[in-house]
Amino acid sequence: MKVSVLGAGPSGLYLGILLKKARAGHEVTVLERNPPDATFGWGVVLSEETLGALRDADYPSFLEITDTFARWDAIDISYRGELRRCRGHGFSAIARKRLLNILQRRCAELGVELRFGVEVADPAALAAESDLLVAADGVHSIARRTWDFGSTVRPQGGKYIWYGTDRVFDAFRFAFADTEHGMIQVHAYPFDEHTSTFIVETPADTWQAAGLPEASERESVEFCERLFAADLAGHRLLSNKSVWLDFPLVRNRSWQAKNVVLLGDAAHTAHFTIGSGTKLAMEDAIALANAFVRHGNTPAAIQPALADYEQERRPVVDRFQQAAADSADYFTRVGRHARLDPPQFAMNLLTRSGRISHGNLAQRDPDFVRAVDAWFAGGGARLFGPPPMLVPLRLGDTVLPNRVVCTAAGPEELAERARGGPGLVLTELVAVCADGRTAPDCPVLDGDTTAWEAAVGRAHEAGALAGIRLGHAGRRGAVRQARFGVDLPLPADQAWPLLSASALPYGPGSATPKAMDAEDTARVRDAFAGAAAAAVRAGFDLLELDCAHGGLLASFLSPLANHRTDGYGGSVEGRLRLPLEVLADVRAAADGRPVVVRLSVTDWAPRGLSLDEGVELARAMARAGATLIHVEAGQTVAESRPVYRRGFLTAFADRVRSEAEVATMVGGHLTTTDEANTVLAAGRADVCVLELSTTSNGEAA
Repeated sequence: MKVSVLGAGPSGLYLGILLKKARAGHEVTVLERNPPDATFGWGVVLSEETLGALRDADYPSFLEITDTFARWDAIDISYRGELRRCRGHGFSAIARKRLLNILQRRCAELGVELRFGVEVADPAALAAESDLLVAADGVHSIARRTWDFGSTVRPQGGKYIWYGTDRVFDAFRFAFADTEHGMIQVHAYPFDEHTSTFIVETPADTWQAAGLPEASERESVEFCERLFAADLAGHRLLSNKSVWLDFPLVRNRSWQAKNVVLLGDAAHTAHFTIGSGTKLAMEDAIALANAFVRHGNTPAAIQPALADYEQERRPVVDRFQQAAADSADYFTRVGRHARLDPPQFAMNLLTRSGRISHGNLAQRDPDFVRAVDAWFAGGGARLFGPPPMLVPLRLGDTVLPNRVVCTAAGPEELAERARGGPGLVLTELVAVCADGRTAPDCPVLDGDTTAWEAAVGRAHEAGALAGIRLGHAGRRGAVRQARFGVDLPLPADQAWPLLSASALPYGPGSATPKAMDAEDTARVRDAFAGAAAAAVRAGFDLLELDCAHGGLLASFLSPLANHRTDGYGGSVEGRLRLPLEVLADVRAAADGRPVVVRLSVTDWAPRGLSLDEGVELARAMARAGATLIHVEAGQTVAESRPVYRRGFLTAFADRVRSEAEVATMVGGHLTTTDEANTVLAAGRADVCVLELSTTSNGEAA
């Protein structure tokens, strides 16, 4: 095949090596606009997994690359004048220029033609005279401007500037400076015996407030040197015409067009905070070369090979881009964690991606986790502490014996679940009146509390506290039991009238509720107050007010369900009015017990409640006396677009806890004690709802 490669970065050079190795008769030409020794950036990071792939793909270049590596196994976190080290993180780095020189020499050995200083003005003409045109020409790919790949390029994360430094760190270092303008952070790592990469990053508003848009190259260097003088320890920053940048997120609907294929940054980018750009680019080259090997390395193999390449790589890239998006968002908002003490801040940082957990860190660095656990348990002179989930939590005058919550459908299950050792057993929805039920079998707390009193007593005997979720189903009421399907309305002769903020049915087949009037409002408030008083008589230790998942109070909070034009609708303040009135009623009847608010903090639907608004709602609930926010999401409308995965609510709870400054409870398919310990130790929530399998006698398996 005659193969033309645009761009002599790592992906283009490595593909040339692999294609030429696979078939010496290939005519492979790499075209690069810059000179051979011109490069941008400083060092690049490669994981152990990537090194294994490079070893298998081309051993000679692997040996030369690894011979010049800087290696480390520790991460240092510099925060509030303290330096904390966590070991067991194996990474390697190499100077980008050195990596390119190694790949250039290997290309020359194999007969790949390298042409530097070449501007390709007409990619279409080059594609016409080639069997295959590979666009490995980076973020600003000319090929993407020539063919329709369905490309989008948008800024992601905060502002950043890429420096080097003559301080050679002995570990990866995160450094954080909490300035009067906001948080500014550094990502630094060694890449050779003389130099380290030193990337400074900050949110755009902090960058603006600090006067950096007007700063010259020298002024930016001096600003960063002053700010991170302790981390530089007398060393200087090195600038290579460094300027403040926005990271470009590149996505493409397709990576191929006829005989043209995108590779590396031309096809996709992943935010630099996960250090995977070069890794993904070189692994792209391996996958594309292997696809040609499978299909015969001839012009006839081009279309099936390109299809295989994209099918193999796109799911991998999608996962990394999602992880990178989460990481970019984390560092953009890292200032919200400035209230965390250094041990918890470090834990939050190290577990931000979800791929590293409390248990995983305990294997990597037992001393680090032991120190975090001791701090979580109270600090002081402690050398050890129990796992975070077993540390008691004080909520006013009430103390949870541990931070694990299990849910129960009714009195019998409540008593049985308590035997498994949770700190709190929380009922599922208990209606405050008969027409507030979801289904005919939904329990109601409207007078007789005998069964509940007995169940609460048995829970106390088992060492657990008991909580009750009080709510009104609103327009999601009068449906068949869940075993028959979700939100299936009862036959008309078995149903009961529904209430909601507005006369809008929940879903296409749902009954239309009545928009509540003043009389309905008074009756609902009385029902909540009466049920709260009954819960106190039954001996419950904690009350939860349900404002989530499309129930009556949730329907007032969402602009999708609340179209009212009176004082109970419109603005956020108007939509909050009834839920806050009910919260006040429940608190007045709770006799000093903690009152939790279960809150959907996003509707997961277009034009619905956003997470930013959800944080505002949580803040209002906390100011009105809510002890804890039980974070939920979605189910406000039948057409919501949920994003379910294990721990899917944890990031929401983190934002509510840090930005609304209120304690949080979170579930979201948490099923292991390690997940709970991670969430708690990192300060993303204060209590975890675990979905544990149970044995026949109800104890946690």
